Amino acid sequence: MDLVVPPGPGLPQGLTVPAGELVERFSRSSGPGGQGVNTADSRVELELDVGASAAVASLGATRRERLLARLAGRLVDGRLVVAASEHRQQRRNRVAARERMADLLREAIAPPPPPRRATRPTRGSKERRLAAKKRRGELKSARSRPPSEG
Repeated sequence: MDLVVPPGPGLPQGLTVPAGELVERFSRSSGPGGQGVNTADSRVELELDVGASAAVASLGATRRERLLARLAGRLVDGRLVVAASEHRQQRRNRVAARERMADLLREAIAPPPPPRRATRPTRGSKERRLAAKKRRGELKSARSRPPSEG
């Protein structure tokens, strides 16, 4: 089953990773499952070799470099590994792992947001901030003991 990354920012046509480039491993899950949790291999690990993937190479040099740079902290020997064990059924965990990997790839390929334009605070916002500080200071000074009459 291919991994389909839907279109999004920086990925207008979407992306399809062939099933041959994905490696699935199954193991016992620590999550829900009752008595069957000790017998069923419902946990799914989905692995993609990002550097050697033909689908990632088809994105172009700029997107591929951005993807590798943003996923650098998550890659293990150049491979992106995603695990899912929140469902009782292996089939649902497989779907969850694919969705999680598709989200990671889409977010990593997306272009950076436009830079923030610096603005100055308005006069009204400055006055409101100072008034709030004054109120807060008055509240705190009201908590202190009254001066003793000597």
